[in-house]
Amino acid sequence: MKILVDADACPKSVLYICMKVGRKYDIPVWSVANFNHNIESDHHVVVGNAPQEADIKIINMTDEGDVVVTQDWGLAAMVLGKRAKCLSPGGWEFHPDKIEFLLEEREVKNKVRRGGGRTKGPKKRGIKNDRRFEICLEQSLMNKDET
Repeated sequence: MKILVDADACPKSVLYICMKVGRKYDIPVWSVANFNHNIESDHHVVVGNAPQEADIKIINMTDEGDVVVTQDWGLAAMVLGKRAKCLSPGGWEFHPDKIEFLLEEREVKNKVRRGGGRTKGPKKRGIKNDRRFEICLEQSLMNKDET
């Protein structure tokens, strides 16, 4: 088992939480990001700047039973297809029975933006988000057989 972090858009506090919890449970933490990011991590993989390059690397590194941290709903769907767990930095777990709805919602929002419309972005991140994420990560690791 390992924890993989999509570090391209991951808050640094979430990466630090992953490393802290990984050390606590003796689970390696891998971060993946393109070369435009300055990431400090025990195991960091630098990829090129091509679209989706970090996502492809993460999918190729993911094995059944791993835990992946990402905000990308498309990557989350692929991770779930590999029977790995997938967590949002916001502190909630992606579930196979809900991912199709999220992908449909993403497509609707993309259509609105392509038409010149605006959609809401995420709320400002705070300490409560970090605590919720840490609890979610620990619960996922404790329930590792439930993929």
